[in-house]
Amino acid sequence: MILSVPKETFGKNKRLLTQQMFQQVFDKATFRVSHRKFLMLACPNELGRARLGLVIGKKNIRLAVNRNRVKRLARETFRHQQGNLPAIDIIFLARRGLDEPNMNITEILSKAWIKLSQDARGV
Repeated sequence: MILSVPKETFGKNKRLLTQQMFQQVFDKATFRVSHRKFLMLACPNELGRARLGLVIGKKNIRLAVNRNRVKRLARETFRHQQGNLPAIDIIFLARRGLDEPNMNITEILSKAWIKLSQDARGV
């Protein structure tokens, strides 16, 4: 029995892994999506696919369980929206309060990915 692998994966080829990759986005960020709880910076790449890097600091989200939850939700929403994103490198930076209870992070992030996609495509 052959199992099919889902198209929407989050493998190493869709991640920013090295300091140089992160620094390039910080230096050449041409697109921004800002929210009071997070910031997304992005710049075009030549790879033909979107890549994501996460910066979730202990200073902004104290408990490890909450940092891990935010990372998991950011990766999951990116994974679902990656087909709509152009070839860009994205850094997701968490701000204080992103881990507040009663906050629908998934809905907010989904809207942010759509806005980033529209900005990057020039819509």
